[in-house]
Amino acid sequence: MRIPHHIGIIPDGNRRWAVANGLTKEEGYARGLEPGLRLFRLCRKLGVKELTYYGFTTDNTKRPKEQYLAFVQACIEAVKMISREDAELRVIGNTDSPMFPVELLPYTRRKTFGKGGIKVNFLVNYGWHWDLLNLYRARNKNQIQKYICSNDVSRIDLIIRWGGRRRLSGFLPVQSIYSDFYVINDYWPDFKEEHLYEALEWYSQQDITLGG
Repeated sequence: MRIPHHIGIIPDGNRRWAVANGLTKEEGYARGLEPGLRLFRLCRKLGVKELTYYGFTTDNTKRPKEQYLAFVQACIEAVKMISREDAELRVIGNTDSPMFPVELLPYTRRKTFGKGGIKVNFLVNYGWHWDLLNLYRARNKNQIQKYICSNDVSRIDLIIRWGGRRRLSGFLPVQSIYSDFYVINDYWPDFKEEHLYEALEWYSQQDITLGG
């Protein structure tokens, strides 16, 4: 089985899972924390070198206030959970916006936690247009350190999306240009290890040409 260097994770379906289980929509976000940690540890064990989680986008902040507060808190907890593991962690998102959680500002520069090793990116208050603009500014002015953007994120080999939706939703457009895209119909809170293994088996069968 071929292991991707970099896997992107779109953990969708939290609200639909909550409704299906008799909960309010905002209660679904916290249920995605434990699956995220399990997935991280499994990827680290398998030898994945880089992992990117889609936390929330600038468009997601238009949702009802109670949902916004719930997914922001879930992202804060998720980042803190990963910071207690062996990882090289960085949060990427529009920090100029009041929607960016101040609790995550210390994580916007990459830091090594524990023994380091696997590189983890967490997209929080992320917008593809914001990212492209800051990438352009950073490279045009040769001031990479000045602008927060996805400048140190590598090309993504495999993107896995839970929840059955077949779209990228603005997920790292530069790095995903040659990504293979695998969709899992189960909702994210119902994550099983088999989901990842099925995606990896499928990925192993793909012909990777990078346009050549």
